[in-house]
Amino acid sequence: MDAPEHAPPTKGEVNANKAPTGNYGDVMEFNNKLDVEYNLPITSNRNAKWWYSAFHNVTAIVGAGVLGLPSAMSYLGWPAGIVVLVLSWVISLYTLWQLVKMHEMDGRRFNRYHELGQYAFGPKLGKWIIMPPQLIVMIGLGITYSVTGGSSLHNFYTIVCHKNGMGECHSAGLSVWIIVFSAIHLIIIQAPNFNSLSGVSLAAAFMSLSYSTIAFAGSINVGKQPGTEYNLNGYSKAQGIFGIFNALGTVAFAYGGHNVILEIQATLPSKPNQNTSVPMMRGVWVAYAVVSWCYFGVSCAGYWAFGNNVMSNVIFSIGHPKWMVAMADLFVTVHVIGSYEVYTMPVLDMIECSLVKHRIPNGLPTRLVYRSLYVCFTGFLACTIPFFGDLMGFIGALGTGPTTFWLPSVIWLVLKKPGMGNWHFWACWVCIFLGVLVTIVGSIGGLRGIIADASTYKIYQ
Repeated sequence: MDAPEHAPPTKGEVNANKAPTGNYGDVMEFNNKLDVEYNLPITSNRNAKWWYSAFHNVTAIVGAGVLGLPSAMSYLGWPAGIVVLVLSWVISLYTLWQLVKMHEMDGRRFNRYHELGQYAFGPKLGKWIIMPPQLIVMIGLGITYSVTGGSSLHNFYTIVCHKNGMGECHSAGLSVWIIVFSAIHLIIIQAPNFNSLSGVSLAAAFMSLSYSTIAFAGSINVGKQPGTEYNLNGYSKAQGIFGIFNALGTVAFAYGGHNVILEIQATLPSKPNQNTSVPMMRGVWVAYAVVSWCYFGVSCAGYWAFGNNVMSNVIFSIGHPKWMVAMADLFVTVHVIGSYEVYTMPVLDMIECSLVKHRIPNGLPTRLVYRSLYVCFTGFLACTIPFFGDLMGFIGALGTGPTTFWLPSVIWLVLKKPGMGNWHFWACWVCIFLGVLVTIVGSIGGLRGIIADASTYKIYQ
């Protein structure tokens, strides 16, 4: 059901609807008022079940970035690659658990990541600490997944199309397929809230498991390729170092789900005898079981088969049988449709919060306009910067590095204040140290990759 339109407040109501800038309690009260009155996308439906969180988390975490993990392994090598995969899995699960546990504290529910940040650091500073990296991830993934979806559609068509006498397809360029992918979202993006995306998210979660299995099985099927090596021979010292930096960013990119975890948990109903962390963690455990299979299976099988010759998308390295590659491309397309929507919903919520604070109704006409414009915006940028591999490392490090690997632990230290004798104290500092390291070196590696490959990019193909 669409949110009702609200007329702008009268002159006497302006101050009551003006966002407070004082203490956090006033800010939270104001946000709750907006949630109740305007049916905002994150909080308008709290009837989700625990299994909703399972497939929402699978859709958010197991993104198309899993297909780039073998390429990351090619720079890290077997020992370091396995260590990085295990550490990233353990740390991301721990920091996700921290966020889930902090969703309900001191009699409050923190429905959005930035609300928790504001509670920890203050209304103004908290918003500036959380929202920039969170928006980098969510908008960046919208652009990246538009590229991925368009590329997968293009590849699928190239495989299954009817060839002419010269063995070629009559196909438009990549930009046209990105536009086709974006056109699909012009319809789906009108879904009013998270729970209305449950069917799309379930299909996307199943597809992520399916194409990851294809990538694993396809790599095993083609076997270890002749001349496969597991080293950095052929790379200069600088290429090897920056490649390792970018690989760390690529691994970070694979764990972006923290950016929407509190928003997903906000869809679960509050119960007097049960904290929402209980059903939420049930879903998280299921999701991370799927993550284990997808990430470790694809990474190890792809790297084993192709070594340092593996491409940034392992499906391209597999290449045959053609029907299997076509299926994988189709599955990737369906998955990134769901992932795009899951990561976009919090952005839409931020936009609507801003609109209603400025006394602009958030009913259907408004949603049709601004949501359609958002899809056009991400589609346009996807056509302009269609380089998936380099984007993974840069966005992963600059955005996902903070929001996944170290900001949750910083917030935990601020709010929970564990003593030095508590193991959480030391665990938090380990997460912070490693997370900041990945953020710095991964951003450098990703940016260097974009600059180094800039001459090969073709826009508006």
